[in-house]
Amino acid sequence: MKTVYELVIEGRAYVKGSIANWCIGIEDGKIAAIAKNLRGDEQLKFKDQIIFPGAIDPHVHFRDPGLTDKEDFATGSLAAAFAGITCVFDMPNTLPPSISKASFLEKKEAIAHKSWVDYGLFAGCVPGADLRSMAPEAVGFKLFLGSSTGKLLVTEEKDIQQIVTAAAETKKVLSVHAEDEQLIGKEPARNLAEHMKNRPPEAEVAAINKLRGREGKINICHVSSAAGLAALDNTGFTSEVTAHHLFLDKESAKGTYAKVNPPLRTREDRFALMKAFMDGKIDMLGSDHAPHTIEDKEQEFSYAPSGMPGVETSVPILLAMVKRGQFPLPRFVNAVCERPAEIFQLNKGSIEIGKDADFMIVDPGRLEAIKVKNLHSKCGWSLFEGFDALFPQSVMLRGQLLIDEGSIAGERAGKDVVEYTKP
Repeated sequence: MKTVYELVIEGRAYVKGSIANWCIGIEDGKIAAIAKNLRGDEQLKFKDQIIFPGAIDPHVHFRDPGLTDKEDFATGSLAAAFAGITCVFDMPNTLPPSISKASFLEKKEAIAHKSWVDYGLFAGCVPGADLRSMAPEAVGFKLFLGSSTGKLLVTEEKDIQQIVTAAAETKKVLSVHAEDEQLIGKEPARNLAEHMKNRPPEAEVAAINKLRGREGKINICHVSSAAGLAALDNTGFTSEVTAHHLFLDKESAKGTYAKVNPPLRTREDRFALMKAFMDGKIDMLGSDHAPHTIEDKEQEFSYAPSGMPGVETSVPILLAMVKRGQFPLPRFVNAVCERPAEIFQLNKGSIEIGKDADFMIVDPGRLEAIKVKNLHSKCGWSLFEGFDALFPQSVMLRGQLLIDEGSIAGERAGKDVVEYTKP
C-alpha cells in the first residue's frame, strides 16, 4: 500500500542538477519523498512551471530595530519572499548594534514574529566583544575593517586577531567588510568617481591580504574589483558578490542613489566579477540590501548615506539571465541556494529528502520589467527599475504557501534558523 503524504507538489523540479518531472512529498515541513508518482492528502500541480529550492540571501540590512523608517523586518522579509528568497541573514549595524549578548537578545525579541521568511542574525565584532557568549544565538559574525553605516569599525591588529581567533573557536562564519580603513580617503566626494577614488580597489586588496593565513571560516562580503578577486586566490576564503557590483558601474549609474560601500567601480571590474561568478570563483550572491529613504538619498553627495535596496530584485534579475541563456542554470542554483546553505550549515538549499521544503516556483514565460511600484521594500525606490526580471509565481516556506500566483497566500511564520536547528 502506498504511503500518503500531507502534501505532494508536482511539476518540473530542479533535482540533482537537472530539471525533470517529479512529485515531492512533504511531511512536517520537510521533504519526505521524491518520486515520479506520489499520493498526498493535498496535491498541488505546478504544470509547466519550474520548482527550484528556495533562495538564501546571506547579507541584508533590514534596519530593525532603531531605523525602521527605512525598513523593518516585516517589509524586508516580504520583499525577500516575493523574490523567492526563503531565508535571509541580517547584519548587526542596527540601533542599538548587536555587539553584546544583551543587545543581541534585545534585537531577537524586537523582530520575533515579524518575518515572512526564515532568518539568521549576525553578531557584530568590536574590540572587547564577547563573541563566545553570542555564538549560540548567532548565524555568524560581522567584522568591519572599513568604515560604513554604523560604528562597528575595527582597525587595530591585536583586536582583529582576537576577533578572528574567537570566531574560529566558535566554528561560526566570520563575514568581513573588506576595505582597509587606512587606505580610505577622507576628502569630501561630489560624485561616484570621487567616492571610488576615496575607496580604491587597493583598500579591498589590503583588507583581504590582512586576513590571509588566519584561521576560521572567513567570508569576504561584496567583492567589488578585479584586484580584490585576484587577492582572494589561494586564501581559502568564501565570498559574496552583489547584483549592483555585477550590473552597475560608476559610468552606468548616477548620483547619490548609486553611492554604496564598497563603491561601484569600472565596467572592466564588473565584467571580471561576472566571469568569476559564472566560473564559481565567487561563492554566493548577497544583495547587501541596504535601504535608505528617498529623503536620505536626496542630500548632497558627501552627506548622503551609502547603500541601496536589492533583496527583491537580485535573484529575479539573475534568473532572467538564466532564462535568456546568459548565465548557467547549475551555477545559479549553486550560488543562490546550495552554497549559502553549505557555508552556513543550514538544512536548506536543495531539493533532497530531509531538507526543509522551501521552494520558489517559476513560470519561465513570465519575464517582466521591474517596476518600483510593484516592489515591497519600505524605502520605495530601486536602481533596477526597468531591468528584466523573472519573479517566482509561488513560494513555499517549510511546506506552506507564502506566495501563490504572485499574491500573498500565507502567514508570517519565519523562524530563526539558529533556534530552529538547535538540538
